[in-house]
Amino acid sequence: MSKQLNKSMKVSIITTSLNRVNTIRDTIESVLRQDYSVIEYIVVDGASIDGTVDIINSYREKISVVVSERDTGIYNAIDKGIRVATGDIVGLMHSDDVFFADNVISSVVEAFKKNDADLVYGNGVFVNSKNRIIRTWISGEFSRVKISRGWLPLHTTVYIKKSLLDEDGLYDESYKISADSEFLLRYLYEFNLDVYYLNKYFVRMKMGGVSTSPSKMLSKWKEDWNLYKKHGLNPYIALPRKILSKVKQFF
Repeated sequence: MSKQLNKSMKVSIITTSLNRVNTIRDTIESVLRQDYSVIEYIVVDGASIDGTVDIINSYREKISVVVSERDTGIYNAIDKGIRVATGDIVGLMHSDDVFFADNVISSVVEAFKKNDADLVYGNGVFVNSKNRIIRTWISGEFSRVKISRGWLPLHTTVYIKKSLLDEDGLYDESYKISADSEFLLRYLYEFNLDVYYLNKYFVRMKMGGVSTSPSKMLSKWKEDWNLYKKHGLNPYIALPRKILSKVKQFF
């Protein structure tokens, strides 16, 4: 497949949800407000019972694909969305989150074109229930050496060519919390991709998701330990540096 992307490249955005009645409307509206016109919006709901599905259905005419059925977890839902996606590139927008600005996708598309990129990523902020920023994630420039020392970009800012996902695989669902880290390690460390860092805020994320929940941190660290070993990296070096690198995001 040629790396040159045409002017009307399609962007598939996948939102997964389960009982997110209080936040899903803001997420959907955020996607629909994007100023880029060629968006395929895919919503994969895990058979919510709290009214989430009713809100999703109220936007059916503006959402490209809606799937509502039981799944085995968030990464199973993401994989379902990727499999039905028909865009040139794929990105995620979780059901607790919103885009930082209305021109994020147009900026991402421009970055793909100008840099002939396989993968583009950026920055994000975490907010509390009052929408106050309490943590800032500046991903920084890409390097494989940094990955071996625990660095990874913010997962929800990563956009990748669909052809690569078709060829090289989706999320490893055996990881219940850290499949996003395994996915990034695999694509950024194992594969020789053309990666571009767009120094721009992409997303506002709500604290309290799976990866930011204190009750899940120990389980996440155990999975991270195993995935670093899986990819031939030293977890004694990578994992402590990964944890420490996030402390400065609160200041």
